[in-house]
Amino acid sequence: VQLQASGGGLVQAGDSLRLSCAASGVTFRSVTMGWFRQTPGKEREFVAAIRSSGGATIYEDSVKGRFTISKDNAANTVYLQMGSLTPEDTAVYYCAAASRLILSSIRISQYYEYWGQGTQVTVSS
Repeated sequence: VQLQASGGGLVQAGDSLRLSCAASGVTFRSVTMGWFRQTPGKEREFVAAIRSSGGATIYEDSVKGRFTISKDNAANTVYLQMGSLTPEDTAVYYCAAASRLILSSIRISQYYEYWGQGTQVTVSS
């Protein structure tokens, strides 16, 4: 399984950015896809996830209403549309996949089996 994240960059506060994560070697419809982020010295933080069954979405509170996770099963790609970005959103963003994940574990990084390489998002004030 390979996950390839892209779309990061340097933007200004208030801007939007869309991250993409292309998956290969996995039946995309059968996995839950998540986005996490990490800053130096901190643990990896849950951002958003989209479930394999039904496509329900879950968000970390600080990004609700600003970020949208979606997926294209035909393209085996998950997206994270980020809006109203603030400097606090600056981090390396990782996509991840989990084949067996119950809802109560969806925010926990240890339950995701596969990880992409990360893409840097920097928001200047």
